[in-house]
Amino acid sequence: MEKYTKESMRQAICDKLRLNFGCTEEEATEANMLKACAMVLRDRMNAQYVDSRQKVRKKQLRRVHYMSMEFLMGRSLMKNAYNLGVLEPMKAAIEDMGFKPARIFDMEPDAGLGNGGLGRLAACYLDSLTTLEIPARGYSICYELGIFKQKIVDGQQIELPDNWLDQGDAWLVPKPEDVEEVHFGGTLREFWDGDHLHIINEGYTRVLAVPCDMTIAGYETSHTNSLRLWDAKSPTPIDMGLFNQGEYVKAGEEKAMSEAIAKVLYPEDNHYEGKSLRLRQQYFFVSATVQSIVRKHIQNYGTVTNFHEKNVIQINDTHPALVIPELMRILMDDAGISWDEAWHITVNSVAYTNHTVLAEALERWPQQLMQTLLPRIWQIICEIARRWQAKATDFYRGDESKIKNMAVIWDGEVRMANLCIAGGMAVNGVSALHSDILRNDVFKDACRMEPEKFKNVTNGIDHRRWLAEINPGLDSLICELTGGTDYLRHPGTALPKLDKFAGDKQVLARLGEIKHANKLAFAKFAKKEQGFILNTDAIFDVQVKRLHEYKRQLLNVMQIINLYLQLRDNPNMDLHPHTFLFGAKAAPGYAVAKRIIRLINSLADQINSDPICKDKLQVFFLENYRVSMAEVLMPASEVSQQISTAGKEASGTGNMKFMMNGALTIGTLDGANVEMHQVLGDENMFLFGLKTEEVKEMRDTGYNPYRLYSRDATLHRVLDQISQGFKDGIRYDDLVERLLFGSGSPADEYMLLADYPSYCDAERRMMATYRDSVKWNQMSLHNIARSGIFAADRSIADYADTIWHVPYKK
Repeated sequence: MEKYTKESMRQAICDKLRLNFGCTEEEATEANMLKACAMVLRDRMNAQYVDSRQKVRKKQLRRVHYMSMEFLMGRSLMKNAYNLGVLEPMKAAIEDMGFKPARIFDMEPDAGLGNGGLGRLAACYLDSLTTLEIPARGYSICYELGIFKQKIVDGQQIELPDNWLDQGDAWLVPKPEDVEEVHFGGTLREFWDGDHLHIINEGYTRVLAVPCDMTIAGYETSHTNSLRLWDAKSPTPIDMGLFNQGEYVKAGEEKAMSEAIAKVLYPEDNHYEGKSLRLRQQYFFVSATVQSIVRKHIQNYGTVTNFHEKNVIQINDTHPALVIPELMRILMDDAGISWDEAWHITVNSVAYTNHTVLAEALERWPQQLMQTLLPRIWQIICEIARRWQAKATDFYRGDESKIKNMAVIWDGEVRMANLCIAGGMAVNGVSALHSDILRNDVFKDACRMEPEKFKNVTNGIDHRRWLAEINPGLDSLICELTGGTDYLRHPGTALPKLDKFAGDKQVLARLGEIKHANKLAFAKFAKKEQGFILNTDAIFDVQVKRLHEYKRQLLNVMQIINLYLQLRDNPNMDLHPHTFLFGAKAAPGYAVAKRIIRLINSLADQINSDPICKDKLQVFFLENYRVSMAEVLMPASEVSQQISTAGKEASGTGNMKFMMNGALTIGTLDGANVEMHQVLGDENMFLFGLKTEEVKEMRDTGYNPYRLYSRDATLHRVLDQISQGFKDGIRYDDLVERLLFGSGSPADEYMLLADYPSYCDAERRMMATYRDSVKWNQMSLHNIARSGIFAADRSIADYADTIWHVPYKK
């Protein structure tokens, strides 16, 4: 394909402006320019995609279908231009036309089709699947609003709709010819035809699943994949009879109910209607996807008997778990094959990635809801549950405790994780520690019965985006020191070459200069976005992630309060300037998480307005944390807070992004921190806190947080300060009560008080090390050098080798 120059790129953009927007480059707005640039790249990617599909069909390669309720894609214009190798000519063309490239790139909204790490991981994996030339497609819902925009008003989180499609639809290609029909409710009618039982669903409600495809470009490859997003439409947009009778609202009810499925990512499910909508979302997404995959397979091969040989369906957490009974339904009811043959195909086609050990996140659906909304699926799940339970009963010789633990249906609930284990060929955790916990604790009974199913694939990140693209200064230094751009394709072998420069003071000084320049860039961003004036000579100490109690943002707050109280006691204390940055969204119904956000803002207001703290201590809460903000923040961060309770974080990916950009980790031995520690050692990170087995032992022997509070004067003072609040007059005694005595959960469920002294010590060690810039930059360089194992390319290669059994580009 012809290589773009500045002139040919300019001509291509001008052609799009004329043909699609009816304007010249002089008349074009910035919004016109953004969409025109996207269309130029989209045309190139679509042409490559057609060629890629033809090659895959010709070679009859096995395809990977990656199903996730979330794909946190972020912005795509710069990413696609970078992968296609046309970023520089595009920037030059935009500038030549009188526009500022940075303004055009910044105008693009984040495609907020995800909530956090789960969705961002899925986006990284699409990039690596394509770069490694594995035939693949991602599947999700085309959420109209996606994750909410976070607004902080009087210190509190307010959720606002995020209509990303206004500008983001330039990447979407509607595929109305591939529409699928999804059925809800109805009744079942059964009849025999010879020895074949037919089961017909009648009286159901129909919803149309209309696909829009987003093409995915790989790095240095013409191979191209896609992300299919399903939009929900009613087959009857409006009831004209009711409309003509003046029943205008009722006339559009069916349309509104259908379209509600694709309206919002994760509707609140603490009431029946919310549960019903979330289950409708999941089945809509699953049914449309499986119908589409099977239909395409039959078009290519004329039979379903080899389906498992040519397709593998990877389900990202339990949200797409209904793929198992849905594939069974299609194979039996539509293709007419027997249960045993359909089951053989299904269990050799589906693999499940578990992302959590938290009990509340292992989905369970009420039996009655499943029965009413999905009668045929319920029937199939019942048979799966019966056979799985019989297998468990036989293996464990009737041990009811083990049978109960492994059951797919128990006590009026459908357990989706157990359904995934029963109906899949593989179950993988996302870090070595997490996978061990799944084998030895969460799913230990199932693992003992079918050990061959349990695997580990440690998570990874798209290092081309999260290092090369967002940190050009560091990218240039790496390329210079390692002798080229090889690290972009082989980070695991190229990045370790940096280790040998740990004694080169000139290199270390340059690394420090790059970090400082990135701090200045983020300070400029923060001032523009929120009016913050950051002290760029201070330590940038950062905790950004979803707000959840187990991630322990509150522990970070406790040690900041301790530091602040010390400064109040001794305003002349020797303290290197320290800026603490938080970014987090709390689930709309998660009251405790929202209270912690308010506490952070109360503390920030107190510290930032206290003259004693001037040029010494700052705290800021970054509103509406998102991918595009992370892209500016990660390169500027110096300290990465990875402080979850040991045994609770499955892996984490933020920890990898920080490490890759040279930030040093303060962390527990949890999730992928364990594997980071294996390559870094004690000397290149700041570890603290209880280990997983110590947490369990302390709980089992009777953990009493109030005793710690009573005996530790410093801890006592900090918690009392939280109780009484700060100058805004808001008390947080409810949070302290929850820590000391519990509130519908164990007291200090996530062991903040137990780890507090060790955590404060880790902060002190970090601050002492920061004073020695040579030592700090050496540690930073070692972090970058040893981060290659956390590249998503390595993760995808592991999936390809151990679970999918597909070839890939080495």
